[in-house]
Amino acid sequence: MPALLPADDMTSPLPSASLPSLAELQPRLAQALELAKRGGASAAEAYLGVSRGLSVNVRMGEVESVQFQRDRDLSVTVFFGQRTGSASTSDLSEAALARAVEAASAIAKAGGEDPCMGLADAELMATEFPDLDLSHPWDVSAEEAIELAREAEAAAFASDRRVTQSEGASVDTRQSLHLYANTHGFFGRREATDHSLGVAAIAAQDEAMQMGHWYTSSRRAADLEPGPAVGRKAGERAAARLGARGIATRTAPVLFPAEVARGLFGHFIGAISGGALYRRASFLLDKLGEPVFAPGVTARQMPFIPRAAGSSAYDQEGVATRERLLLDHGVLGGYLLGSYSARKLGLASTGNAGGVYNLVVESTFAGGLEALAREMGEGLIVTDLMGQGVNNVTGDYSRGASGFWVENGVVAFPVQEVTIAGNLANIFRGIRAIGDDVDTRGGVRCGSVLVEAMAVAGEAA
Repeated sequence: MPALLPADDMTSPLPSASLPSLAELQPRLAQALELAKRGGASAAEAYLGVSRGLSVNVRMGEVESVQFQRDRDLSVTVFFGQRTGSASTSDLSEAALARAVEAASAIAKAGGEDPCMGLADAELMATEFPDLDLSHPWDVSAEEAIELAREAEAAAFASDRRVTQSEGASVDTRQSLHLYANTHGFFGRREATDHSLGVAAIAAQDEAMQMGHWYTSSRRAADLEPGPAVGRKAGERAAARLGARGIATRTAPVLFPAEVARGLFGHFIGAISGGALYRRASFLLDKLGEPVFAPGVTARQMPFIPRAAGSSAYDQEGVATRERLLLDHGVLGGYLLGSYSARKLGLASTGNAGGVYNLVVESTFAGGLEALAREMGEGLIVTDLMGQGVNNVTGDYSRGASGFWVENGVVAFPVQEVTIAGNLANIFRGIRAIGDDVDTRGGVRCGSVLVEAMAVAGEAA
């Protein structure tokens, strides 16, 4: 469990620098499956995850928290025909495993039958496990992490004299090992690391205050942006927002920077995911093979990118992942299905239990945000979105927004307290260009996105 230490207690040692070995953990999975079979289960699967991490937070140069974290959890799911039950435990002793299997079995026997329940089909299990270069432990001490955070925060203050406050700087590092096995004989191992550094700066002028934030994240610490660069960007973003004002309600082009544009494709992922489809709760229901985006938009699942956030050789059920063309010049090329949702739809699993494994959106424009602003001419750059006004059933989209108004291809002034609205079906088909400034920090990789027109609600005209 996480341990939160007072800022002045820096004498506590770091957790062990390594995770438990595979030789220690794999027998626990095998034991859980064996106990399930002995108890009469027709099939079973087990997941075991262990992790360790360090997180530090600094604000105004002072240490706010130092958190060491160590977790482990084993969950087992048993099937008695088409009845299922699950239970979990953090205790890996034989007695605890037996209790977990007994609890899962009791749940299964008390539940109703579901003809779509069961392990993924055996012939779909992954058999090849390429090295995806996901694990790069960072041997950083709490003291070193604190100094990195302080250095980044100091750079935010130095970026502009109007940056006078901070919401803090943080450094996080995490190492994890995930194991999955089932009674098909499948065993998969995924060891990974995640490192990040972020800063949130506050700029003030007269009585107005604005926040700017930036972060960097990577599997490998050496690939992180330097702390001073992160802090400087956060400070500059905060200062640039000073003087923000409203604009009159209108219809206008909207430009989403790469880090914001990922969210648009996140809504697309949700709309083509099995759970939404079999519940008939998606605006892209029955759209397979039809144009759903602008003709220039092509997107692929690419699960084998080294060190990428969403890379994996198999999904949460052990099914092999594969490269897939999900959007072909705007045409919907496939759904994202695990075994349960596939059976509900009368289809086969696509190896997407757990979601998409690196959605890579092709660029259609040579240039990034500034070049797209020139292409746009006049319109709104959205740097921040607020609220959850997205209905994936109808596609209706309405979000609070702030950013910058562009005139003659350059930023004219910062904007706040506006709402952008439309329907995702129209927004997707209205994409005019996608920049080559690809954000690689998450499972969706895309550049800035220029949408031809959206409703921008602000002050009454």
